[in-house]
Amino acid sequence: MKLIQKNSKGWRKMNRPIRVLVAKPGLDGHDRGALVIAQSLRDAGMEVIYTGLRQSPAQIVATAIQEDVDVIGLSCLSGAHNELFPEVMRLLKEEGADDILVVAGGVIPQNDIPFLEQQGIAKVFTPGTSTKETAEFVRKAVKERKRSR
Repeated sequence: MKLIQKNSKGWRKMNRPIRVLVAKPGLDGHDRGALVIAQSLRDAGMEVIYTGLRQSPAQIVATAIQEDVDVIGLSCLSGAHNELFPEVMRLLKEEGADDILVVAGGVIPQNDIPFLEQQGIAKVFTPGTSTKETAEFVRKAVKERKRSR
């Protein structure tokens, strides 16, 4: 039975829990929603690392690589998502870590979602999305990515 598999950063144990980095980029000081999502993903059996407030895109990417995460969840309520989220995507690509799934949430206008998806954000969760829906999306998307490797 195969116990490890190769990813872009080396070898990783198979069948480990999904690892998610929940991050608050920029100067946004409100983290209630991010904490609720982090706890709900933990309750769904995932390993969650929370970066805390006011993280730069470079800090987020460095932490994601160091922690060998499968997913980055970005939360933004400040309106700076169109600048911060694409920068995270650019840095992931630059570091050769663009195999990490990136999802986002917060107060993000519907008109901005297509732009963020074009930048590589897999899904933008808007206010009112259930925590169950978020966990199900993450689980399914990670499974599909692992299958396509």
